[in-house]
Amino acid sequence: MRLTGSEPLTILPLTLEPEAAAHAHYKACDRLKLERKQRRMCRRDPGVAETLVEAVSMSALECQYQFRFERWNCTLEGRYRASLLKRGFKETAFLYAISSAGLTHALAKACSAGRMERCTCDEAPDLENREAWQWGGCGDNLKYSSKFVKEFLGRRSSKDLRARVDFHNNLVGVKVIKAGVETTCKCHGVSGSCTVRTCWRQLAPFHEVGKRLKHKYETALKVGSTTNEATGEAGAISPPRGRAPGTGGGDPLPRTPELVHLDDSPSFCLAGRFSPGTAGRRCHREKNCESICCGRGHNTQSRVVTRPCQCQVRWCCYVECRQCTQREEVYTCKG
Repeated sequence: MRLTGSEPLTILPLTLEPEAAAHAHYKACDRLKLERKQRRMCRRDPGVAETLVEAVSMSALECQYQFRFERWNCTLEGRYRASLLKRGFKETAFLYAISSAGLTHALAKACSAGRMERCTCDEAPDLENREAWQWGGCGDNLKYSSKFVKEFLGRRSSKDLRARVDFHNNLVGVKVIKAGVETTCKCHGVSGSCTVRTCWRQLAPFHEVGKRLKHKYETALKVGSTTNEATGEAGAISPPRGRAPGTGGGDPLPRTPELVHLDDSPSFCLAGRFSPGTAGRRCHREKNCESICCGRGHNTQSRVVTRPCQCQVRWCCYVECRQCTQREEVYTCKG
């Protein structure tokens, strides 16, 4: 399944008779671009289809945010997405990682919010009670969600090297979610003392996950490959640096928490199979115009804008603002 934000997804209605709700849920799962096993897993729980919708949207938006100042700004419309996913670029690795992270995050939150039938709050049975801690509240159920995602996005044949690289990057996304889990506590006691603390596990905000994955994108490891330019399908993968052929249990992929990619990325400067290029893209003169515009220079346009300003909260209950007019310059890349 390609969780990239462009699939025709439909959120389920929330007020239906049980039989009608089940029928709507099955139809929602059938409309998703799922493999047979994934469709079966989707149908098991009425909350899965809606959570998939949320995960797709959240992942795509975070991708666009993280790459907003880059030449490739996570453009996933139509043919660009299809062409990109055929190749083993760093950008493809990031897409797989952010997608699996988004699904893991959304499922864990859906469990604790009571939107799933097969899971609920994380009771943290594997954590020890210390200093009169009581594991309570309603923790995000990472244990259930990570298990579900690994099965849902499971590895195909071990001989399919490209699939193994994609699965590795899926796992990187799940591991980044796990690394960001925090313990949140609330004190209970007389006069505000902390005689007993109720604690639960909580996931980091997804924006933090996106920042960590963006850093991993920037330090991604290239694993050698031979690629058929016509099909974009990867051939043999050579061992990573420092490992001789035939060592490491016969596994050509490095054991690393970093993202792995097969092919060098294109420049994304000109319109082509993988992106619409950067002509006409808005840039920031002091920040990224030189990089994004690929040396072609940029146009400067002056315009007058009106925005709310000097806002004050009035009792009760509204915000009063003045309208301020100012002139600003907009910079766009030349074609």
